[in-house]
Amino acid sequence: MGAKTPYDRQLRAIGQSLEAQRIHRFELSHQGERYVVKGEPEKETSLLATLRIWQKRVRSEGLDTSLNFTAPDLEQLDHQGRANRTKSNQLPDFHRLPNTLRTVGAYLELDGAELIELQKKELILTILSRDRAGHPKLEERSVASFYDLFVRLHSRRGEKKRGS
Repeated sequence: MGAKTPYDRQLRAIGQSLEAQRIHRFELSHQGERYVVKGEPEKETSLLATLRIWQKRVRSEGLDTSLNFTAPDLEQLDHQGRANRTKSNQLPDFHRLPNTLRTVGAYLELDGAELIELQKKELILTILSRDRAGHPKLEERSVASFYDLFVRLHSRRGEKKRGS
């Protein structure tokens, strides 16, 4: 069995997929070797977009579907994401979903926590995790509360690149 992929890479890959589908409010649960995400795309305002949504509902009888991400899915998404990223020394946009979720994943890794569930609302993240001793921990934090960690992590990555 291979080494476990860190949460920061897994959650960034999920964030890339959700962002591409315009899903910014969702519930994510970690179930063994897979992640299940429930959420709906942001509403578009054009008439054509409204027509597309109506057609999807007629075909699938609603949009309340869940997305499943397995380890191979996440590896593929991570690989695609790496190909699309630029090699810039600029600070990425923290408010883009992949960057926010990457930071949350790094936070969990630093804390030695096991992710159980994550809910993302507009400006709030609710994280249910299990600490090293196996005790559940529930946190409700603003998305902005992770910004300082995001900056520290980015500067650390920049130092590693310069040191290589």
